[in-house]
Amino acid sequence: MPIKYKIDVIAALKEAGYNTTRIRKEKIMGEAMLQKIRSGQMVSWATLETICGLLNCQPGDLLEYVREAPDNR
Repeated sequence: MPIKYKIDVIAALKEAGYNTTRIRKEKIMGEAMLQKIRSGQMVSWATLETICGLLNCQPGDLLEYVREAPDNR
């Protein structure tokens, strides 16, 4: 996938005081979204908005476009 996370989002959330237990307990986001972030998968726009709000950042601070090499078959 050409869109990738620039940073370790889970680590950044922990640094900001939001460990995964707190995130689940306060229902900030569900386990499915946390698992997607851990595995490098993209999350919904709503989840991205939540993360940006918690980290006080812009989506561009979290994501980057990485051009994939063309498939030479």
